Amino acid sequence: MKGIDLEIAPGERLALVGESGSGKSLTASAILGLLPAPLRVTAGTVRFQGTDLAGLSRKERRKGLGARIGCVFQDYRGSFSPYHTVGSQLVEALRTARPMKRKQAKQMALDSLEQVGLPAERAYASYSFQLSGGQLQRAALACVLLLRPELLIADEPTTALDIVSGRSVMQLMLDIQRQTGCGILLISHDLNLVLDWADRAAVMRKGRLVEEGPCDVLRTSASHPYTQELLAACPSLDDALHRHEGGHVHEAHC
Repeated sequence: MKGIDLEIAPGERLALVGESGSGKSLTASAILGLLPAPLRVTAGTVRFQGTDLAGLSRKERRKGLGARIGCVFQDYRGSFSPYHTVGSQLVEALRTARPMKRKQAKQMALDSLEQVGLPAERAYASYSFQLSGGQLQRAALACVLLLRPELLIADEPTTALDIVSGRSVMQLMLDIQRQTGCGILLISHDLNLVLDWADRAAVMRKGRLVEEGPCDVLRTSASHPYTQELLAACPSLDDALHRHEGGHVHEAHC
């Protein structure tokens, strides 16, 4: 990847869009310091609140950043260990970020699960394999809500979900942003979806940015042929939700 130049302000929603293999998730991994070996950042900087993250080890990142950067991934089942309940993992994450008594952390975890629309007591006591994909993504967002990060990176958070669950997850991220004021980097292959949701979008192809701009401008005046192809490739989320045949909502196949 070369020439990746992105900036996200507090309270802003930036979408990084492109087809599979374009480098979107690698970009997110580079920001988080999670590039798989032997890949590494060889030039440039990754700055967060004045600190160059590219020069820090994973241990230094964890110590220095704590819960200031939150993540939601496409592989929702990988967000939680199957050997511990969802609630116990939320409590552990919260107590690691902010030392407090377990009883207080449990109540905060229950409150956050309720805020994301889950039956709090049941979800708290459940293991990850006992919850659906949509429920697990909600639980992951409950963790984000608990930790109140300054930046949320969401890597294809709706790809493995049905249309209705996907829309719910997108709305929850908006709700979290309103409560925390965090900036959001959304990784997606669906340009139409992010144009309905983000403030700005950056289009990526073969490891390079080909176009970037406000979503309302890209929707009507995309200049790069690849951006135009992406716009034509997938119907919008609202279009998919309103396509009914015999009462059945059909999922968009992108």
